[in-house]
Amino acid sequence: MHVVNIFPPPIQQITSEIARHTGVDMYVLRLDLMHPSVNGNKWFKLKYNLLEAKEKNFTTLLTFGGAYSNHIYATAAAGNLFGFRTIGVIRGEERLPLNPTLSFAVQQGMQLVYLNREMYRQRNTAALEEYLQQQFGQVFIIPEGGSNLNGVRGCTEIIADAMPTAGYAYAFDHICVACGTATTLAGIALSLHEGQRAIAFPVLKNGAFLAQDIESLLTNYLASSLPTPYSSPASWELVCDYHFGGYAKVNNELLFFSQQFKEEHDVPLDYVYTAKMFYGVMDLLKQGFFSKGDRLLLLHTGGLQGNVGMEGRLQRFSKI
Repeated sequence: MHVVNIFPPPIQQITSEIARHTGVDMYVLRLDLMHPSVNGNKWFKLKYNLLEAKEKNFTTLLTFGGAYSNHIYATAAAGNLFGFRTIGVIRGEERLPLNPTLSFAVQQGMQLVYLNREMYRQRNTAALEEYLQQQFGQVFIIPEGGSNLNGVRGCTEIIADAMPTAGYAYAFDHICVACGTATTLAGIALSLHEGQRAIAFPVLKNGAFLAQDIESLLTNYLASSLPTPYSSPASWELVCDYHFGGYAKVNNELLFFSQQFKEEHDVPLDYVYTAKMFYGVMDLLKQGFFSKGDRLLLLHTGGLQGNVGMEGRLQRFSKI
């Protein structure tokens, strides 16, 4: 594969008054700073998919996503960087002019194909896969969000890549992450030491259903021949109270929180994923959810490109 500079993610301490008051140390793993366009958890979920496609001599990647999908954005950029043709199957009808996410994807060389929502719901079926192969020939299909065992494998490396120094990964009691497809959470759970806990904040309404998806990913991964640091996953849990109405739903409270957090800590948050998780962690701190002396690591999973369509709403807030 082509040589591309993916930088190790820095770890930034958050000196929050709430954290100080509760005796909790809080840090952010800045996956958003690894690369300008292929960053966050998306790089880890794509990494082994790209390697498998290259090893099997595929020249075209095909994947799925919504009109503002971080995964579509990252796959288009990665395809361009690593010499693949890319096809993005987009949920819903075409809307012109293209939004910034899809416009970027096209600039990276991605061909966009639109499926109505009924057909799109069949994206994981053999019938639709066969249809797509007939339409586009031999393509390497990556599921929506990179949610397959290759994606899980990549995510088992997130903590190790950030903390290569022996023993440093033990320093954190809780690893907190926003949760969409649950792939990242599964990989994190497989990579933690005994006594550590992964806490996922679903960004979808009624996200408790993801528990079944997580168990399935973990079971299938452990039954595969793919490498895993440990023979069993660490403890994990879902906190489902901070979805703000559902996927990509945002209200003024969340927008205000994001703006204030950026001003206080110099950490921009994306509204769809990380802002909801950060808000949830801060609220749980107020509630005494964590114990004095706990050390938290919050994963910033990137996705800042998706903020562009919502930035206008921030203008109603004056700086504090």
